Parts: sequence; C-alpha cells; structure tokens
Amino acid sequence: MKKIVVIGCPGSGKSTFSKALHKKTGLPLYHLDMLFWNADKTTVPKSVFYERLNDVLAADEWIIDGNYISTMQLRLGKCDTVFFLDFEAGVCLDGVLTRIGKPRSDMPWVETEPDDELLKVIKNFENQTRPQIIKLLRDCSDKNIFIFKNRSESDLFLAELKNKSERSLV
Repeated sequence: MKKIVVIGCPGSGKSTFSKALHKKTGLPLYHLDMLFWNADKTTVPKSVFYERLNDVLAADEWIIDGNYISTMQLRLGKCDTVFFLDFEAGVCLDGVLTRIGKPRSDMPWVETEPDDELLKVIKNFENQTRPQIIKLLRDCSDKNIFIFKNRSESDLFLAELKNKSERSLV
C-alpha cells in the first residue's frame, strides 16, 4: 500500500479513516476538498484543481481522501489500494450533522449549519453515485479493494494494521 484512494458517501468518515491510516502508515495524506475549495467556500478554477491533483498523483506515495466522481477514474488508475466506506445513508447523515461547528483539517472552513445541497447528495448517494463507483471498481481487478459496510469493519481493519515502525522490525 503506497498509493491509496479513500472513497465513500459524504459523512461516511473518509477523512477520519484517512487520518488514522496516515498515522499508521506514515504515507502523505491529501484531502480533495482542500485541493478544490477556498476558505470563502468558492472553488479554485478547474485547471488549478487538476494541476494540484496531478502533482499529488505524480508522487511515489499518498493517501487521497474524497469522492469527486469526475476525477475518480484518474485516481483509481494511479492507485494500488482502494478503501470504499459503503455505509448506509443514516450513518452518513449523522456523520455530517455531528461535525457541524467543529474545525476540520480536511476542510478550509467550519460548517455552522447543515448544508441542504450536501444532505441531498447523501440522500441520493445510494441510487446516483454508488452505482458509478461500483462500476468503476469492477474495472480495478489489479487493485487491492476493501469495502467496509459499517464503522466497525473499518475500525477493525485499522486496529489490525501494524504501524509503520512495527512493520520495519519484521
């Protein structure tokens, strides 16, 4: 695992999982939201976003956290491992609502209230975005793919993953 993509519905805990994975592996961590958004909730120009993403993809090691279906095929083509947090909508809605008002290292601002557009994306994820992800993953037979259906599964994986320092002793 040297080039990792972490995907899933908003609120599934992609960033939390990615941070824990980063801590265990020592791999550099990049959040797509930080590459795409400005602190004033505007987006960078598409060319800037792609330049930033391509700079990350050119590196030898990374963890990239985020969905962004428009760039998913590009990221999947460059990674060796995929983690898909395939959680129910209710879990994801809870995840988004519990982070309101909390500063996050994966977003350039603090959400102060629920974002209706984001809530709509979560509610429609199962029928709109998930089928696209599944289709893309079917074409990734050369990748290590982990699909977690709940937080217990992803937490267990992290708990069983040896720290980088432990692996170097073996």
